[in-house]
Amino acid sequence: QVQLVESGGGLVQPGGSLRLSCATSGFTLNGYAIGWFRQAPGKEREGVSCLSGNDDSTYYADSVRGRFTISRDDAKSTVYLQMNSLNPEDTAIYYCGIDYVGSDDYCPLAHWWYDYWGQGTQVTVSS
Repeated sequence: QVQLVESGGGLVQPGGSLRLSCATSGFTLNGYAIGWFRQAPGKEREGVSCLSGNDDSTYYADSVRGRFTISRDDAKSTVYLQMNSLNPEDTAIYYCGIDYVGSDDYCPLAHWWYDYWGQGTQVTVSS
């Protein structure tokens, strides 16, 4: 059974950092893309970053490139999102999701491709 469990959210001041974790079980990353998405109140879910399980290629939304870093630890079956230089516009519920891509070496940043989701973790950036 596929499970994704996010953690690491919280309240942080502008300019601060957080590291989100997505603990996975029930599958291996080979053949899957795993992505981080966020959804603010009244807004559509948007892609933040994703990682290809086949070749570790990574992609970032323009709004976070240079500030956020996605990474994986296979020994812990966990994918991380390191978020630096946070600003109030980053406030949202952050979700991780997986998309089966087979042998393709890519990951989409469009949420409609993703099949399984975690429950989300709240990130609030405020002084």
